[in-house]
Amino acid sequence: MPVTITQDPGTAPGAVSAKPVPAAAATRPPSRPVVTAEQRRRSPQRRRRVRRDAMLFLALIAPNFLAILVFSYYPALYNIGLSFFDWDFVAPRPEFVGLENYLSLLTDPSFGEVLRNTLVFSGVSVVVSIAGGLLLGSLMATKVPLTGFAQTMAFAPHMLPGAAVGTLWLFMFDPNYGLSRWLFSQLGLASPDWTTTSDWSLWAITIAYTWQRLGFVTVICYTAILDLPKDLYEAAALDGAHGWSLFRHMTLPLLSPITFFLSITGIISAAQAFDIISIMTNGGPGTSSSTLSWMVYEEAFKTFDIGTASSAATILLIILLVITWIQVRAGERTVNYA
Repeated sequence: MPVTITQDPGTAPGAVSAKPVPAAAATRPPSRPVVTAEQRRRSPQRRRRVRRDAMLFLALIAPNFLAILVFSYYPALYNIGLSFFDWDFVAPRPEFVGLENYLSLLTDPSFGEVLRNTLVFSGVSVVVSIAGGLLLGSLMATKVPLTGFAQTMAFAPHMLPGAAVGTLWLFMFDPNYGLSRWLFSQLGLASPDWTTTSDWSLWAITIAYTWQRLGFVTVICYTAILDLPKDLYEAAALDGAHGWSLFRHMTLPLLSPITFFLSITGIISAAQAFDIISIMTNGGPGTSSSTLSWMVYEEAFKTFDIGTASSAATILLIILLVITWIQVRAGERTVNYA
């Protein structure tokens, strides 16, 4: 072991004493200067690494970002710009008219009916599909017989094209040969003319669209219920909770993020529905089953009034943004309260 020679205060002057020094202390390198966090952040190596990571990030997101920019944001902004012009697809240049398209649209009596149809169609289809999906998803989660077959049959309508769904329900609503005639005949009543009268046409497309979306909502709710923590249900069962009480006070609060997601996507999808309306009612009779999305199509490709069509599309965009904002704020308040 290395030794060191030191002057002992208790000895005579000139006397020395040898004390052993640990080998680790003898071979210990000199301490390095302390580098602060601010110095590490400003080091050239770190700056080069940050720039390299940023370039890699931009390179990875560039294809998707450009696709969203070109196919989503640019058309939306271009549509908003066209709403201030009068154009018929034929004139070489659009004519600027300012807010005239919006004023004529908002003062049109038929626009109020179209707006009401849109809200009724979207609201009823979303509420009924979520309520039915929660119920059917809960039943399938109880491991009833033929659960796999029930899942397949529930999800099948969502996989069908809207045109096929509309054609199927046209046969079912046929007042002479359809399923509707047989059901009403069992009650001693005559089947209404679902798609040819203004009293029933809106409900006809609402029923068909809700049936198509119900399978998707059911499978989402069923999957979410299976992922819920089982220990909470066991504790609630020990406290005597069961049946409707368990579903109301346990399942529904735990599924609030899923229902929030389904409500937003459902409203956006329903507000843009087109194929079922085109096949079943063609927006009629009159405007009794016309929604804003159908109105945009008619104004743009039947009457060639691009300004009015763009104004209707812009109003639809604003309505969807407002509804989404309200739902997001309501969801945040629910989470904070919980």
